[in-house]
Amino acid sequence: MSPKRIVLADDHQILRDGIKVLLLAMDDVTLVGEAANGSELIDLINRTTTDLILLDIRMPVMDGIEAAKIIRGKGYQMPILVLSMFDDFNYYDALLDIGVNGFLLKESGYNELCLAIKSALEGRAYFSPELMLKLLRSRKQETSIKITERERELITLICKGFSTNEIAKQLNRSISAVEKARAELLVKTKTPNSTALAVYAIKHNLVNLSDI
Repeated sequence: MSPKRIVLADDHQILRDGIKVLLLAMDDVTLVGEAANGSELIDLINRTTTDLILLDIRMPVMDGIEAAKIIRGKGYQMPILVLSMFDDFNYYDALLDIGVNGFLLKESGYNELCLAIKSALEGRAYFSPELMLKLLRSRKQETSIKITERERELITLICKGFSTNEIAKQLNRSISAVEKARAELLVKTKTPNSTALAVYAIKHNLVNLSDI
């Protein structure tokens, strides 16, 4: 199987160099391009076959939010993993609305980078554990949305990072039934993808934390 092709966008050369070292140690991925800002990233995506984007938020010329918005607007659906700092939290809602697939702390090591990339490439949401703790502390109580127990079970498994196949086996349902139920939940919660759905569910107490 050919290695998955990754594009990295961050304005700090030293951080890009560090991530490159980690990517070189992985057998099943290859770095096919680097960008120092959002404008360079869009140019790269337009001319390079890409399976996954590692994206910084705060960059000169064009930031990561605007770049992600343009990329999704052009119809590109490759996973986008956001490289985050703790104080980037205020940007998350905008990025989730755009349709990114996860958030990874910039200081993460090799094992977490591998896990995040693997999760995103398999269509699963990924949150660095430290960022998830911060999300839990920001939980809100109010929501008018009501969900069934079966929907709660599905959202819980999505929050735990299960793939569609794993969810189908866990719930003893067909893959098509799981995909249909998830699509209905996205409409109900007005979220663009599973990552945003998981965040919404946690912030609005739609799942039991002890089950995640």
